[in-house]
Amino acid sequence: MRISFLEPAQLELDEAVNYYNYEEAGLGEVFLSEILKTLDRIGKFPDAWQPLSRQTRRCQTRRFPFGVIYKIEEENILIVAIAHLHRNPEYWKDRL
Repeated sequence: MRISFLEPAQLELDEAVNYYNYEEAGLGEVFLSEILKTLDRIGKFPDAWQPLSRQTRRCQTRRFPFGVIYKIEEENILIVAIAHLHRNPEYWKDRL
């Protein structure tokens, strides 16, 4: 399946990578690698993770406190948010 990002989700990813690189050199690349592995798992098994609503699911990263919130479409997985799990858990709902 093809994976695409909503613009706000792409901005969240970019901001998180920049934040982690600011905290420690190279940590942003480690975070990005973790997100890419999470996206790979989602692409292979899109129905495997926790439903958040009728339209969305969330797959958590293994090393960082983030979840990838996504919507399964016909031939596409739409990334709705790269959500920090210790913040407002429903901030992204108005994106759908």
